[in-house]
Amino acid sequence: METIGLSRDGDRYVHPRTPFFVEFPRGPLAIGDDLRITPVVLRVGGGRVTLLSATDACRDRLAAFYHWSDRQSLDVALAIARRNRISLPAVRRWSAAEGFADACDEFARLLKAPRKA
Repeated sequence: METIGLSRDGDRYVHPRTPFFVEFPRGPLAIGDDLRITPVVLRVGGGRVTLLSATDACRDRLAAFYHWSDRQSLDVALAIARRNRISLPAVRRWSAAEGFADACDEFARLLKAPRKA
C-alpha cells in the first residue's frame, strides 16, 4: 500500500490527497447476519475497484441505523438510494429477517417523501 502512496492510520490506509480510505475488514464479509454478499467491480480509469453494490451499501448503512439508532447512517442510506438504483424489495426482505421491518418502513417512507430544499 505504501508503494502507491497510502500510509496506515489505525485500521485503514489513507492518502493525503483524497478523503477516501482503504480498509480491509476482518472476514467474513457480512451485512447484519447476511453472509451472501457479492461485491461488484467498477472500472475506474485503467483499473478496477471491487466494492459493495448500491443495495448492499444501503443495507450496510441501514444496519448501523437499525442496531445503533444512528440517524446519520439513515441519511447516508437515503442518499445512496436516491443516487443509485437499489432493490427495495431486497432491502425489505433483509430488514424483516434482521427484525427491523418497522424501521425499514420508515426508510421507505422517507425515500418516497419529497426532499426539502
